[in-house]
Amino acid sequence: MKSTMPIIETASPILLRKPIYQGSSARPHTRHLFAILAALLAFSGCDRKTETAGGTKNQLTIALLPKSKGNQFFLTVEKGARQAADEIGAKLLFDGPTDNDPAKQNEIIENWISLGVDAIAAASQNKGGISLPLKKARAKGVTVVTYDSDANDEARSFFINQATPKSIGETLMDSAAKLCGEEGEFAIITGTLTAGNLNTWRGFIEARLAEKYPRMKLVATKPCDDDKGKAQQEAANLISAYPSLKCIMAITSPAVPGAAEAVKQAGKAGMVKVLGLGLPSENRAYVKEGVTQAVILWNLCDLGYLTVKAAAAVKNGTLKPGATTFDAGRLGNLKVEGDNILLGAPIIFTSENIDQYQF
Repeated sequence: MKSTMPIIETASPILLRKPIYQGSSARPHTRHLFAILAALLAFSGCDRKTETAGGTKNQLTIALLPKSKGNQFFLTVEKGARQAADEIGAKLLFDGPTDNDPAKQNEIIENWISLGVDAIAAASQNKGGISLPLKKARAKGVTVVTYDSDANDEARSFFINQATPKSIGETLMDSAAKLCGEEGEFAIITGTLTAGNLNTWRGFIEARLAEKYPRMKLVATKPCDDDKGKAQQEAANLISAYPSLKCIMAITSPAVPGAAEAVKQAGKAGMVKVLGLGLPSENRAYVKEGVTQAVILWNLCDLGYLTVKAAAAVKNGTLKPGATTFDAGRLGNLKVEGDNILLGAPIIFTSENIDQYQF
């Protein structure tokens, strides 16, 4: 919110003239003049907002924590978050580890508690580890929500869920099965083995595999630590180790272009299918070339926007436990299931529609 100085209107301007001396004993009325000036200065400052470490006194400060701040996934989330912050007049802080370090996430949260932020929205790298500082923040009166990857229930008010884990896992598995003709070997490249959301998705992938696709076989699951270069190397190793491999499923965004580059360099485009959760902008060229067959994701700008809107609503008391819907501004009324606010189903990007999406 902008701080404004009050406009003082007078019938006529105050003119400061040289004192007129009437005889040798005359003196200027300086005390009276100083009193007028002091009153004017006091009046001009009475409506000024008090500055604090987080902004102005009545401006919300919302801190957004990504898993890693160099990941384009979270930079896109940040764009939507800033749109919402601008819309509601909040100050947004954005900071996170550069290398997916859960301990660094905890340090950043501790710093935000010291700064006295109003709300923290966190994507958890380690569900159990991050819950301790988040619980501390709540005990200090800080509103806490999570997005992308959840913390323990008692560590936050709501989880902003881009889509249900079940829908994500089943969409990935169904898409892979379609590409492989429902038979053959496939492998998964994940982010880290401690990422709670990725592990949950893998559980639903494997459940769907067992339920519907008996002729398909998951031969390996490899972590890439959310690094494109490492994902490329892991994909190359998989192609070499499993000559009959039909598909690589990447369930973290840097792994999709990493796997695609490995397939392209191995001369296996079309023979080893590539699909996964990723950004259209990072995978457009591979999709156009036919190296990557499907990219699956939700609208990340909308995810960031929803996260900040929800954090502010919880802080202001307009979103409370037990709510079944949430008015999410430009996103309309969204469904709330328990303590999960649902953004919606994932989108499947293919060569036919990928140019429609610019994030």
